[in-house]
Amino acid sequence: MMSPGLFWVLLAGVAVIAIVALLIAVNVYRRLQASEEKYYALVNVIRNEIKVMNSGSIGVGRRLKQVESRLNITVEKQQELENRDPGALAYNQAAKLMEMGADVDDLVSSCGIARPEAELMALLHREIKTSPALESGR
Repeated sequence: MMSPGLFWVLLAGVAVIAIVALLIAVNVYRRLQASEEKYYALVNVIRNEIKVMNSGSIGVGRRLKQVESRLNITVEKQQELENRDPGALAYNQAAKLMEMGADVDDLVSSCGIARPEAELMALLHREIKTSPALESGR
């Protein structure tokens, strides 16, 4: 059997170990709580940033739809204007052919415009090609 003095020493040792373990557990628990609070704060910050980005994206989407709608209306009006004046259609076609590299004879034969008009278009086209200020204005 154990002597009563040894028993009390062992009991005191176990108590000290239990208290140290309890203090370590409390310390770990406090650090865990602090980390958890930091992570919740970070999650809230990220959640708010996502909300802001979503609302911004929605605004950009709405603006894009408005611009697309305007563009469609503009295209329709341009087509209406081209269809109203049959002479303008020949000049538009001539301009497109000129962009693709057609010469004066091609314009006269394909578009049905007069030779002086075709030569004038060719001259204007050359001027636009050689002048960077005019070309960037298109």
